Amino acid sequence: MGVPSFYRWLLNKYPKAFEDINPNTNTTNVEYDNLYLDMNSIIHPCFHPNDDDNNNGTPPTTFVEVFANMFEYIDRLVTIAKPRKLLYMAIDGVAPRAKMNQQRTRRFRNVKDDEMREVEEERLRKEFEMEGKQVLPKQECEVSDSNIITPGTDFMHQISNALKSYISSKISSDPLWKGIMVILSDANVPGEGEHKVMSFIRKQRGLPDYDPNTVHCLYGSDADLIMLGLSCHEPHFSILREVILDPPDRYEKLPPNAPMRFKLLHIWLLREYLEIEMKIEDPPKNFVFDLERIVDDFIFICFFSGNDFLPHLPSLYIHEDAIDLLMTVYKKEFSKIGGYLVDINKIGEKHGAYVKLSRVEKFVLMVGTYEEKIFSKRTAIRDKKLRRLISDNENSKQEELNSHDCMDFDNENSSNCALRIKKAEASDNVCPQSDEEILKNTKDLKEKLKKCIKDKGDLFKSGDFLTDKIKLGNVGFKERYYKEKFSVEGSTNIELKRKEIVQKYTEGLLWVLQYYFSGVASWTWFYPYHYGPFVSDLKGMAQVRVNFEKGVPFLPFDQLLSVLPQKSAYALPKAYAQLMLDEQSKIFDLYSQDFEIDIEGKRFMWQGVCKLPYMDEKRLLTETRELKNELSESEAKRNSVEVDRLLVSGTTKLAEKICSLKLNKLDTSISSDGIGGIISLCHECVENNKHEDIVFCVKYEHPVGGTSHVQHLLCGVNLPEKVKFCWANNQDNWRNSNKEGNVSKFHPNSTSFGGRSFSRNAPPESIHKGAGVGWGSGRGKSERIDHETINERMSSFSPFHKQPNDHGGSYHQHQRSHVPFGRGRGRTSQNPNNVYAWSDSKDRSRW
Repeated sequence: MGVPSFYRWLLNKYPKAFEDINPNTNTTNVEYDNLYLDMNSIIHPCFHPNDDDNNNGTPPTTFVEVFANMFEYIDRLVTIAKPRKLLYMAIDGVAPRAKMNQQRTRRFRNVKDDEMREVEEERLRKEFEMEGKQVLPKQECEVSDSNIITPGTDFMHQISNALKSYISSKISSDPLWKGIMVILSDANVPGEGEHKVMSFIRKQRGLPDYDPNTVHCLYGSDADLIMLGLSCHEPHFSILREVILDPPDRYEKLPPNAPMRFKLLHIWLLREYLEIEMKIEDPPKNFVFDLERIVDDFIFICFFSGNDFLPHLPSLYIHEDAIDLLMTVYKKEFSKIGGYLVDINKIGEKHGAYVKLSRVEKFVLMVGTYEEKIFSKRTAIRDKKLRRLISDNENSKQEELNSHDCMDFDNENSSNCALRIKKAEASDNVCPQSDEEILKNTKDLKEKLKKCIKDKGDLFKSGDFLTDKIKLGNVGFKERYYKEKFSVEGSTNIELKRKEIVQKYTEGLLWVLQYYFSGVASWTWFYPYHYGPFVSDLKGMAQVRVNFEKGVPFLPFDQLLSVLPQKSAYALPKAYAQLMLDEQSKIFDLYSQDFEIDIEGKRFMWQGVCKLPYMDEKRLLTETRELKNELSESEAKRNSVEVDRLLVSGTTKLAEKICSLKLNKLDTSISSDGIGGIISLCHECVENNKHEDIVFCVKYEHPVGGTSHVQHLLCGVNLPEKVKFCWANNQDNWRNSNKEGNVSKFHPNSTSFGGRSFSRNAPPESIHKGAGVGWGSGRGKSERIDHETINERMSSFSPFHKQPNDHGGSYHQHQRSHVPFGRGRGRTSQNPNNVYAWSDSKDRSRW
């Protein structure tokens, strides 16, 4: 889920599920079997580190410097996780069409941002020149355009080659790499990086010899990795992430030379939190609590609060506690809804049987009853903050005026002109400045430029913040919304458009659900509007019928044409670039740089909605059908569809089988080879050679057999023994039973379906007295397992260690750690108010 607020929400709500990595030792208490890297989360900060205030280094100017940064970062991650069996590096390949629209928006917007930055920088350079301050000249470099981080470009092709050389070198020389398998899924393998990882895990889980106690670690910066980690139903799973400053804190700076900080989110602890948090308050008769289905439903309802494939619903934003509302309605109204919302085991059946759309419709309409309250609360907060901003701005202006009291305003214009002439003369005869002064001036220029960009992105300072045509929550707001956002008026036309939107939005929910749990349902489907519906308008979902056409992914050059603006046309072969640049081109109209950014109701420019025209797939493919036959050999390779590459040391057992390969493919198994799948020779494979420093590189494809959808815990998985929570008068006993030094082990005979239930004496999660339906625990006295208590009790859980047993196998020892989990930032207690959990803390709201 491409929503930064989700990670922050989770960190604040369930802080004990996180572990801080010691920045001095870069070690964790967990021993991991497999480490997976979402490589785009590494490539981007290594390519343009100036966009990340956590970085204090010198920005790269060449591809080679970018590669060196990447290798250093990967070394750090491998040192933290120390994978014992497998390292999987996944680079984003061609994405499904549903994601391509977002990629197109980002890249076109990058061009506008870059143009604004260039204008401001040029202005500041002239200003510094007039003041006699020498700065370093602008450098021409290979990495000025981040849009080249897209499948099919020469840069991505070079990254693939550089990584293969780097992996081979590490396997040959580094003890941490010597005995592991490394899979590289580069940009020529279709699919987003994190979803290629999950596809691999699902395929391995479906094999009969898969070890259900495999311990996984997935690195990446996207919040949707958390959902993916939950969706695979692998309890021994952690998400590794660098601690970064999310908007609106992204202009804050860390101390110079501050070490990188990392956190681990342990999925098994998050599952424990959800088991407590999502307990159904008034279950229907014969209801059986199934944590796996609760987790699936939690993932599904979170889609309503934002994802990369559907636009935001106007009333549900995570920073306004949308997920808390969704969870509360789900728990309170579970009986009225009729039961679980999704049944992932039925994916593949016709007519969307894996989602109970009648129940989903009941659920969202119940959420919709809060819509007007949400808008009213949002307006009140917005007005309050607006008054404060106006007051602060007026005070700032007054201070500025006071600082000029000593000036002679009658002669202001003439004195300013004289001053400019004087500075200009000084610049003509400027004295040489030391290198230290020039570097300081350059640093000052960059800081000033950053502040200018920040100020220009603040819509309050430009006056656009006051624009509000819709007036959400006021009488007639729906009619105004459909008129402004969908260009329809009149009750009949609005109703027809509403039905179309409900159809497409419901299709989108089913598409996203399949994407997260089983893979791409359709490569060509996409949501055809820039805006989402009101939650209260999602009537008729139960009548929607969906039949996705699978389709095929675009070729890399076709995707480049779909997402790149004209300014980045140089990244394409000339014949393809002309389709973007030549005014006679039949698709030239699809690359207009004059597009609207809807900033209505937004505080910052980056929150605006880019109303770009969607790419016309048929017109595009018609124009490129013949062009691929004119490509050179190197261009054709960049435009090809490939499979993963597997690299192993020549000293492994698998290497012996590779040596015997000629033209045939080889089926591998987890039990004998450590990995299930199909391998075959490629031109990068080393010929028969048994020297120890030889590294073999072969093609790797997923296994054909096995079960595709295993949406439950696997038989034989060892779970940590359930902590028996003792409530009320027995809390002292609970504390005594969980003192430092007590050990809780994974029972060797634990079963996969053994739902770890609470003590029979455990009270219901929440008993509200005098409370209405809404967020949190309601008004009045509440006997509730509050989050402070939950966090205290969850502190008894700690990362597990995997140790050898007497039979050469392994068991998981669950032991209280001496290294505490990170507590995160901000408050962890839940707001007791009935209707909203917003606070006036720093930028809790986007306003």
